[in-house]
Amino acid sequence: MSLANSAVFALPTVLLEPLVRATLAEDLGRAGDITSDAIIGAQVQSELFLVARQAGVLAGIDLARLAFELMDAQVQFEPLLADGAALQPGSRIARISGSARALLSAERTALNFLCHLSGIASATADIAQRISSYACKVTCTRKTTPLLRQVEKYAVRVGGGSNHRFGLDDAVLIKDNHIAIAGGLTTAVERARAAVGHMVKIEVEVDTLAQLDEALAIGVDVILLDNMDTTTLSEAVARIDGRAISEASGGITPETVESIAATGVDRIAIGWITHSAAILDIGLDAV
Repeated sequence: MSLANSAVFALPTVLLEPLVRATLAEDLGRAGDITSDAIIGAQVQSELFLVARQAGVLAGIDLARLAFELMDAQVQFEPLLADGAALQPGSRIARISGSARALLSAERTALNFLCHLSGIASATADIAQRISSYACKVTCTRKTTPLLRQVEKYAVRVGGGSNHRFGLDDAVLIKDNHIAIAGGLTTAVERARAAVGHMVKIEVEVDTLAQLDEALAIGVDVILLDNMDTTTLSEAVARIDGRAISEASGGITPETVESIAATGVDRIAIGWITHSAAILDIGLDAV
């Protein structure tokens, strides 16, 4: 069974390969895998399986595949499950066969990607399930691991979440410091609107209902309701009344997310699903 949003497409290999290649190079260092090369003969072949050791949602299978194939083009990688699959302890994810040296040299790179991204997908799926009866979605933030943003945001989509902006260049997000330095919310929005193209959306972060009213008066596409209690959030959603997308953020946990969703917000932004999600335990086993 796949838990992934039906709109999720696998990332193209051309985007993934440089990341995997650089990660392998980091691990191989200046002399390669001196342990495997010393202990295992060059002609030794092996068959191993990627196996889940705990329940969760799979993400990152293509990165794992590339890790093995870039070590040795003759390696045979047979995926047994696809990204978005529900995992249970003992679930076989893929069968890999070929040079034993290559398999062991690529093991840690493959598992680092697979465990990390599956952890993100699993955390996202848990939140998505908790708010599934409400008309809102969990979304990620720019709080990502340096250089891993595109794959971490991919894992969020696999887990049933949505993506916020990918960087500073694809949407305007006016935060408290922008407002303070510009001299006011309205001034900041007017300057942004005059500078960006008609395809670029504008979001404003507000901390109070007074700021919200100002944002609604000037008109923006999205309003980020930051660190508001549920009573204030409910009032904010009522005032917005569909005139902008509403997004709640700030200190949201699995235990509080349902009460946040019940206020009627459109999106719930959570930074920890990318920057602090626990890995999903997956191993490479000869079973």
